[in-house]
Amino acid sequence: MGAFEEAVARVVPVDQDAADRARRRQLSLTKPPGSLGRLEELACRLSAIASEVPPPLPRPAAVAVFAADHGVLRQGVSPWPPEVTGQMVSNFLSGGAAVSVLARQMGAKVTVVDVGVASNLRSPPNGSSDRLIEAKIRWGSGDISSEDAMEPSEVRSALDVGAEVAERLVDEGARCLVTGDMGIGNTTASAALVAAFAGAAAAEVTGRGTGIDEAMLERKVKVVSTALERSGLGGRESAAKAASEPLAALGAVGGLEHAALVGFLVAGAARRVPVLLDGVIAVSACLAAAEMAPSAKGYWIAGHMSAEPGAAIGLCRLGMDPLLDLGLRLGEGTGACLALPLLEAAARTLSEMATFDSAGVRGVDTAT
Repeated sequence: MGAFEEAVARVVPVDQDAADRARRRQLSLTKPPGSLGRLEELACRLSAIASEVPPPLPRPAAVAVFAADHGVLRQGVSPWPPEVTGQMVSNFLSGGAAVSVLARQMGAKVTVVDVGVASNLRSPPNGSSDRLIEAKIRWGSGDISSEDAMEPSEVRSALDVGAEVAERLVDEGARCLVTGDMGIGNTTASAALVAAFAGAAAAEVTGRGTGIDEAMLERKVKVVSTALERSGLGGRESAAKAASEPLAALGAVGGLEHAALVGFLVAGAARRVPVLLDGVIAVSACLAAAEMAPSAKGYWIAGHMSAEPGAAIGLCRLGMDPLLDLGLRLGEGTGACLALPLLEAAARTLSEMATFDSAGVRGVDTAT
């Protein structure tokens, strides 16, 4: 078996007994029951993920930015040229991108993974805290409006790359994995994936991405619709087809970074660490990953609500409630990085707060 298949075989459901024990512990802490709101349930989720009460701190965190280009860019779905993908990778590696800044603030390291950038990339200079993993499968995906994005063998290779990266980062000490992405045109592929797995119309899930105008948005919606029709994934019945053949759907309308993210999501779950999701790219990958390894979903936490419409539809389909809603649509892992302190706060409150007994607080009814 490849790294992805091995990870799928190792995924087990999160520990609901640990979650229940964490909820009981919440009732013993020096606060009114439920007064920390969603932070309390987040702590219980972290306990279920790690099968420990209280849970280990989700730090250090590691951000994996999967980078690839998209043939669909030839259809005029973005004002940004494909060269920007490679240029932005260089920006990540020099520490100048938004995710670089936010990751430094959160004490996280950034690893960039080239799974399909249509240019040659160079590793960062010695001494850089960030790094490049060269795992190019092909030089950009196919144009999904006229052909499949990837061959089945290429999808499997990308799945394995993502799984191997997750394993490597956890082996190196990461206690929380953060999804990142880079690829001009990747919101087009993400819209197609969300439409396919959620059974939604192209117009419902397609957003402005890098900030396109009305005419370009109309063209983008048409391209997504064409891709869905070409691959037989259009219409309300598409969700059942995509669910029954998730690898085929991923290869038909996804991207190399989407497939790698699927591997990353599942292998993170196999290693029992929380995987913090960024925006619509990660959400679209989750829809495919959830069909390939249903129990893995319990290990994923939605960091924020992307401004891209496909994110809300995808998260609804997954039954996930994001931690933040800041109107972000940059990608890269930025929104997920901003949510990292909430995970740590949840773990710390459950671990470090005094109990009523230890604090000598009496006469409090904790049953309500």
